[in-house]
Amino acid sequence: MPMIQTINLTKRYGDLMALANLNLEIDAGDCFGFIGPNGAGKTTTIKILATLLKPTWGEARIDGLSVGPVNARQVRAIIGYVPDYFGSYQDMVVREYLEFFAASYGIHGPKRDQVIGDVLNLTDLAYKVDAEVDSLSRGMQQRLSVARVLLHDPKVLLLDEPASGLDPRARIEMRELLKELHRMGKTILISSHILLELADLCDKVGIIEQGQLKFTGTVDEILQRARVGQVLHVGVTDRLDEAATLIAQLPGVIEAAVDNRHIRVMLDARTSDVPMIAEKLIAGGFRLTRLDEEKVNLETAFMRLTKGLVQ
Repeated sequence: MPMIQTINLTKRYGDLMALANLNLEIDAGDCFGFIGPNGAGKTTTIKILATLLKPTWGEARIDGLSVGPVNARQVRAIIGYVPDYFGSYQDMVVREYLEFFAASYGIHGPKRDQVIGDVLNLTDLAYKVDAEVDSLSRGMQQRLSVARVLLHDPKVLLLDEPASGLDPRARIEMRELLKELHRMGKTILISSHILLELADLCDKVGIIEQGQLKFTGTVDEILQRARVGQVLHVGVTDRLDEAATLIAQLPGVIEAAVDNRHIRVMLDARTSDVPMIAEKLIAGGFRLTRLDEEKVNLETAFMRLTKGLVQ
């Protein structure tokens, strides 16, 4: 049984279809990356799973429990939700912030002190225990949000753009924290625009556009789906335009265009005779300086598999 499951999950706002029959399955212990442009339906999905939003129709389940008013308290006991904004907590220090939420989860006495110490150590915030929450950097506030949702040791983490607005160092720290939580066996659903980092973190990814799940699978499966033909980068010492014209006339070449200081060549999916390009260039008096294949990463796959449409 999947840890997270949606069945024809749909959400309408008047004439706007935010989610359209979303069918999603995430196994226990998986880290699932949810990819899509702004307005695609990522936040709507996560809010429904977090019991904060009711679907128009369809169903969402977490650990076999139907997400809805009847099971809301039971569902909230096994999830941790980190929104894409932190909120304001004026005149409150880190310890008070965590004590407040620990009390909300019914954690009291010596156990509360132990749990708070554990989550502060895990998120590398123990040295900030007496700092005012509003004085923390954006990256530290995001780690504190994660510390908050770990207080009751949830099975499932729902993270909405946790790296949004973070500087490079803070993004690396957040990614390493999420890797550690993954190793601990947490089931993680994470939405993000930082696609290259998701490839390194997630077991599977899903691409959503205009409320519809377009593709889902492992990163390798997504990359293979996006591979519609080879793209080569070709370099010659001079006469780039002439070389591009020569290449464009070869069989199997869809397009050959000068791109900065090299030639970007798009081949038909059935073409595999790459050495032919080098042979023709050398025969034409060109000196070859570069011939390599453009690697398809999660970012280029996303661009190829979506149309850039938003609600």
